[in-house]
Amino acid sequence: MPSGPLHVILDDALDDPESPTVAEAAGEDDLFGFTADMPTVVDATGPEAEALRGLRTQIVGLHLEPGRRALVACAASDGVGCTFVAANLAASLSQIGVRTLLIEADLRRPSLDSMIQPRRAVPGLVQYLTGQDELDDVIQEDILPGLSVVYAGGVAAQPQELVSGPRFRSLIDSCIRNFDFTIIDTPPANTCADAIRISSIVGFALIVARKDQSFVHDLTVLADQLAQAHAETIGTVLNGS
Repeated sequence: MPSGPLHVILDDALDDPESPTVAEAAGEDDLFGFTADMPTVVDATGPEAEALRGLRTQIVGLHLEPGRRALVACAASDGVGCTFVAANLAASLSQIGVRTLLIEADLRRPSLDSMIQPRRAVPGLVQYLTGQDELDDVIQEDILPGLSVVYAGGVAAQPQELVSGPRFRSLIDSCIRNFDFTIIDTPPANTCADAIRISSIVGFALIVARKDQSFVHDLTVLADQLAQAHAETIGTVLNGS
């Protein structure tokens, strides 16, 4: 496994599109609901939320306090909980007063809306990158106090071209200026180069792995690819008991 200053183990933490909505997480009039895949919101005293707070503490101390304003969550393969970690870390940071933006940059198989569920259709990253909407239109502000979200906005026809364009770089620059911290969720690196490209723009990456599923060789290859793209891997999060 790639070495780094950060190593956190989360107990059985995987994003699950079939997770039921937790009714207590949102009232009928709220614009967004939260599923059981958001333990930092719906089960703040549980072991997963506690582990995520440990991750938050390390991110704040090793990454945010030194002045770094953004981080890419990436994985070598599918199904290891990358979106779970990105979304819950963003929510956890907002709970301690860090104005946080979560960007869903997986434009191939987006799934964030199965965890943080909009009650109505909202535009997202695809609409911004293709010039259909402006940035203010796609940022869903204060989903929780201090937490804003940019959804993927659907599946893109040419996702790598979109995240490689000047409009995406402009988006990142703007978000770094206007939020305390920005987290970007990305698709698996073994299926496309999107995560590497985005990490080269942001400069910092957090690798998410899954116990008994992720291969050390794949993680090492991903860390090497990130280094070649001039992105620093700040650490690894290992999901699974």
